[in-house]
Amino acid sequence: MKSLAISVKKRDNVGKSDSKALRNQGKVPCVLYGGEKQVCFCAHENDLRKLVYTSDVFLVELDIEGTKTSCIMQDIQFHPVTDKILHIDFLEVFDDKEITVEIPVILNGLAIGVRNGGNLLFRRKKIVTRAISSKLPDAIEIDISDLNIGQFVYIRDLKSDDYSFLAPDGSVVVGVKTARAAIEEEVADEEEENEEGITEEGTTQEGDSSTEKPAENSAEESKEDQ
Repeated sequence: MKSLAISVKKRDNVGKSDSKALRNQGKVPCVLYGGEKQVCFCAHENDLRKLVYTSDVFLVELDIEGTKTSCIMQDIQFHPVTDKILHIDFLEVFDDKEITVEIPVILNGLAIGVRNGGNLLFRRKKIVTRAISSKLPDAIEIDISDLNIGQFVYIRDLKSDDYSFLAPDGSVVVGVKTARAAIEEEVADEEEENEEGITEEGTTQEGDSSTEKPAENSAEESKEDQ
């Protein structure tokens, strides 16, 4: 797993007003869990960009005013309108304890089935994976060059002695379908909905089939730091 070092500062005060003041200074309130006690700290948002705006998974080496701790990003909260980082939770990592993270899937090559006119179905761009931190891969790489139309790669095909997947063995990760089969799959739900409006003679019944849904506005409140 890739590593990233970040220097941060402990927070003397916690609460909504303190968190708001930190964000106004371009800093992000954070909490470290999993150790003997939780630690509240803050980091500058620029130092977190490489960690947040990427599909890569990092083992983070936090330097909290001289005290170094290994951890992973566990949860992140964004502003619902601006997408600004509001809060991040980190989980402390130990050499002898397994952790669970989403590992990205990387496809290598061009499938034979795609060259022959099939459609590539990429079902799982990330796989929830469990292992000790030293055994976790940077990514799950799959060579799809030999995949023909009608062939698939399943979770069971990617098993490793170093880590385990928290998904059923029969789950499809990637595969190739005929163009027609792929289209039928996409419109299946739509056709099922339309069947109720067709009469026995094959003509559509008159009537207003449209429904209006009231707009729903939602906004997530930022976490109140402990």
